Amino acid sequence: MAHKIVDATGLRVGSFAIIDGDSYVIKSMDVSKTGKHGHAKCRFEAVSLTGLKKKVLVVPGHERFEVPTIDKRKAQVLSLMGEKVSVMDSDNFETLELDVPQDLKEEIKEGITTEYWDIEGVKVIKRVL
Repeated sequence: MAHKIVDATGLRVGSFAIIDGDSYVIKSMDVSKTGKHGHAKCRFEAVSLTGLKKKVLVVPGHERFEVPTIDKRKAQVLSLMGEKVSVMDSDNFETLELDVPQDLKEEIKEGITTEYWDIEGVKVIKRVL
């Protein structure tokens, strides 16, 4: 699958990047100026889109990152099964079994509509509509 490639200095807060094979959203970013013999450095704090992993990394400004392909879709909740939920995609009527995010446990009930993201083949429920 073709990805968009951006330089480290081209990333902004709220943008997405693939770091160590996982998709992350940039939460904060600092760029230092170039030195007499060096390159600009970029410091990122990023949080994983598929889990609660956090990364802090410092890279040269010319370092290149891939931007993940994210497909945002709607689905209706069919049934709850403990930590998992069965949903049906609103567009193609495909049935999926997804994990329930910890922050949405109280809100997810049968019959409601949710938004889920397909991030490079990994499907994650993001919010209740």
